[in-house]
Amino acid sequence: MPTLLLIRHGENDYVKTGKLAGRLPGVHLNQRGQDQARALGEALKDVSLKAVYSSPLERAMETANPIASARKLQIIQESDLMDADIGKWQGKSWKVLSLTKVWKIVQHSPSRFRFPEGESFPEMQTRIASALERIIKKHKPQDIVAVVFHADPIKLAVSHFLGLPLDNFQRLSCDTGSLTALHVSESGANLVKLNQRPPFEFLKK
Repeated sequence: MPTLLLIRHGENDYVKTGKLAGRLPGVHLNQRGQDQARALGEALKDVSLKAVYSSPLERAMETANPIASARKLQIIQESDLMDADIGKWQGKSWKVLSLTKVWKIVQHSPSRFRFPEGESFPEMQTRIASALERIIKKHKPQDIVAVVFHADPIKLAVSHFLGLPLDNFQRLSCDTGSLTALHVSESGANLVKLNQRPPFEFLKK
């Protein structure tokens, strides 16, 4: 089975507002985010990527573009790689939400939480895992594929493939512009690297 390079999109300014972006349109990379995207493209230009998949949200597509361009690949959009459907929480302030009674559930027992008029964490994990399984089935064991999407979905994907309890997924780290490598086989999955920044010396040229 292939090696999946799970890449979080670059930095954007919306996060600095202290609000949850979720699936809001029009959230673009800032200058640092663009620099991170270019660094990813440069670091992966000599890696024999077979495909580049991306969440359709702008911040992910803008990160995927330098990676795909460097390898002369077309970005394959996958809607199930989108960030969480956070429902009524979209655009809301972190500080305000942290004062609510349900905030402790989100932080300590996310498996029991559903975003108001949105999805639950188990539903999000199933959605992401299913999308990645479809990608895996399209590729050969020796293939390396890049998948550009979002922090919580990446951490939930790692938890799924490694068999970690969902309630512990927030213990994993996933910075903007980072790469997490998973080698998936029929007998299981191996976490090759977590939350890495360029250069990626462990990848074969």
